[in-house]
Amino acid sequence: MLIKAWLAGIFLGLLSLGANAELRQFEMTIEEVEVEVAPGFKAKVWGFNGQVPGPLLHVKEGDDVEVVVHNNTTLNHTVHWHGVYQTNSWRMDGVPDVTQLGIEPGESFTYRFVADKAGSLFYHCHVNTAEHIDLRGMWGPLIVEPKEPIELEKEVTKDAIIFVSTWASAVAQDYGENGLPHRILDYSSVNGKSHPGNQPLRVKEGDVLRLRLFAPTSPMSFHLHGHDVLVTHKDGSPLASPYYADVVPVQPGERYDAIVKMNNPGIWMVHDHIEANTTAAGKEGAGSMLVVEYEGIEKPDFYMWKDINYEPDFYMSESLKKPFGLHNIEAFKGKAEESRRRRR
Repeated sequence: MLIKAWLAGIFLGLLSLGANAELRQFEMTIEEVEVEVAPGFKAKVWGFNGQVPGPLLHVKEGDDVEVVVHNNTTLNHTVHWHGVYQTNSWRMDGVPDVTQLGIEPGESFTYRFVADKAGSLFYHCHVNTAEHIDLRGMWGPLIVEPKEPIELEKEVTKDAIIFVSTWASAVAQDYGENGLPHRILDYSSVNGKSHPGNQPLRVKEGDVLRLRLFAPTSPMSFHLHGHDVLVTHKDGSPLASPYYADVVPVQPGERYDAIVKMNNPGIWMVHDHIEANTTAAGKEGAGSMLVVEYEGIEKPDFYMWKDINYEPDFYMSESLKKPFGLHNIEAFKGKAEESRRRRR
């Protein structure tokens, strides 16, 4: 009887995944572009759709996902869908020489899988990860909305995606170089930009903010002043016992969801508590930092972002409100080198 009940549960679960499933078809390119991480520091990257982070892919649990990837660069790449179980689709896991051959320059590959795990996932290249992920910006968010969100998720009024990453300026201009074994990671960034070249995160009093924290390349230690955060999910899955935290450590490849009630109006610092990450080539007050601004708070004249040209989608908050799909973010776009533009 127990075995029959167990099998019945699996069958019902599979039926549930398939119910109301949609086919989501996307196309992505991989481009050789240059991004400005900080004033005076530019890095050559392989950008998905020419941007770092790559475009937001937003689907629903159980959806059939098809992504055609075109390699417009000079080296091989793949795409690994980090966190997706790939049930009955192991050949779509994106590992070169294990599940597929690398996508050759000028070639394409079509990935097909079911979004069988909900939550904050991401995608990245799996070729020479010490360079392609660590130094060339080959990562982006895959957000899979659960069919049955937990009660805490239902209270959320605003989402923000935060990728903290590090860079090595010594090899930033040299495709095919990863700087190992003695490289120095001397720049850090939030969504590809070193503070203060990134953006404030604007909220309203009464918002319930979900922070989706990603560490694709290096460890981070997330700290928001003036608030505790409620950690609700680890690597996409809801925690049986959510917990409050002042500092949230995140290891490479991990994701944490943290929900915070915005009930303390002000202008608040957010920073990495790994102190080396709050510098840019040794300059303090830079790197993986940002500011949370409450609406209605008067900004002092000395405030660095008093008159900033504001980009409301820098944390993908606006794109996450849109219908399911692929969403490019203009603020993340790199620039093609002049020689490559002429060749095309």
